[in-house]
Amino acid sequence: MSDLLDFMSNIPWWGWVLIFLLLVAIRDIFFQKAHTISHNYPIVGHLRYWLESIGPEMRQYFVANNREELPFNRIERSWIYASAKKENNYEGFGTDRDIYEHQHIFINNAMMPFKINENHPNTIDKSFLPCAKVMGAYNKRKRPYRPKSVINVSAMSFGSLSAKAVESLNKGIKMADAYHNTGEGGLSPYHSHGGDVVFHFGTGYFGVRSKDGSFSMEKMIKLVEENPFIRAIEIKLSQGAKPGKGGVLPGAKITKEIAQIRGVEVGKDVLSPPNHKAFSNVPELLVFIEDIAEATGLPVGIKAAIGKLGEWEELANLMLKTGKGPDFITIDGGEGGTGAAPPSFADHVSLPWVYGFSDLYKLFKNKDLTERLVFIGSGKLGFPAKAAMAFAMGVDCINVAREAMLSIGCIQAQICHTNRCPSGVATQSKWLQNGIDPTLKSVRLAQYFQTFKKELIEITHAAGYEHPCQFKMTDIEMNVDDHNLSKELSRAYMYNKTPVPFINMQSLKDCVYLGGSNPNQI
Repeated sequence: MSDLLDFMSNIPWWGWVLIFLLLVAIRDIFFQKAHTISHNYPIVGHLRYWLESIGPEMRQYFVANNREELPFNRIERSWIYASAKKENNYEGFGTDRDIYEHQHIFINNAMMPFKINENHPNTIDKSFLPCAKVMGAYNKRKRPYRPKSVINVSAMSFGSLSAKAVESLNKGIKMADAYHNTGEGGLSPYHSHGGDVVFHFGTGYFGVRSKDGSFSMEKMIKLVEENPFIRAIEIKLSQGAKPGKGGVLPGAKITKEIAQIRGVEVGKDVLSPPNHKAFSNVPELLVFIEDIAEATGLPVGIKAAIGKLGEWEELANLMLKTGKGPDFITIDGGEGGTGAAPPSFADHVSLPWVYGFSDLYKLFKNKDLTERLVFIGSGKLGFPAKAAMAFAMGVDCINVAREAMLSIGCIQAQICHTNRCPSGVATQSKWLQNGIDPTLKSVRLAQYFQTFKKELIEITHAAGYEHPCQFKMTDIEMNVDDHNLSKELSRAYMYNKTPVPFINMQSLKDCVYLGGSNPNQI
């Protein structure tokens, strides 16, 4: 034994390196079967996987140009960062954007800009920009609400975002006179730092959930009574990232705190199904909205990504017939969002915001219902020019999610779904989120909102208007490559498929040929 120890002590450091590499090579060739590259090219094959893992970061910082990246390019991110830090967010020597690219926005300025006097609210506060409509006014809710800001924080749950991120957002929106949508994870202590709150819930009914997983009106009433800063209630029908798809919150992620907030059991998987239990059709949805509004006194709205319009037309017809209906509608774009989703959903299910909103707004406009509703847009609208376009199309407020995350430190690492967010914004890791200082980050969110509103007001004045609600469709021009030039597949390929006979899923499950089995086969 002593001879062995003496021999090992005489091995130089580079000898140990060679021994280690030899062991790795033996493992690659003879033991691991999962990776072909490392088997065929032992040791150096690992370099391929390492380069692949850091590829997105390398492209982001060294390869991609300023206007190339998605979902937010470097110029967009830099504008948000500079605005949030109150740094110079101007550009010099003209734009580097191709202004002839499709869907580029042009705002028609007036010959004589709108002039404000010395006593005008925007002379006193350059970022004063409340919503022009009042939620709940038409339906005579007991506690109608006019948002103080046209830009607000969109639905992002505690659980999806870290505690310190949610706290930063809530403190920031208080400074900016905006509102904070809770997301479907329930109202947490981190939403309760003085800012206005829109309570949002989906099919999981977190925060207002009974033991059997259904909606509890008693819990809703109690929640509103105990938290007077809740100004409105939003029912999520679907979201841009994954419309029509439910989700599972793994039991391993459900801490005692999250279980208490969401009204679920610690350590037990929780299902958020695609469908609501509280209603199953449009008439029942309308009754559900009115019941919540009557019980709480608050404006009640719905959020959805837009696809088929048949049920929306049914809702509009019921609103005409009954004189009732939602107080606001939040239209989410199919571009995806902070919610993790399969690429097949994020890339292909539901319309992009500009198409979805225009389709829905036209439907309600044709029935003279638009004045009853506050329309909220959500889908990469957190830039003044895009917001001007949205207001010209009929939006009354916008909600921002990823833009708000960027303002408090998100670096667009795009690993929100892994719990390894390097900026601490979208993770439950205590170590990673300790890098967030809510006192500082809340100020940055507020400064981003204030800068956004200031620039939107300046654009509005340049167009000859006082408030962006005055924008008309004719005030905005766009390089044409829009929804009206797209075709349905039947028109593009000149045929319709033959309908496939189908009864239900159970009949498929009961089929004797399922999986190739046939009890009558010899």
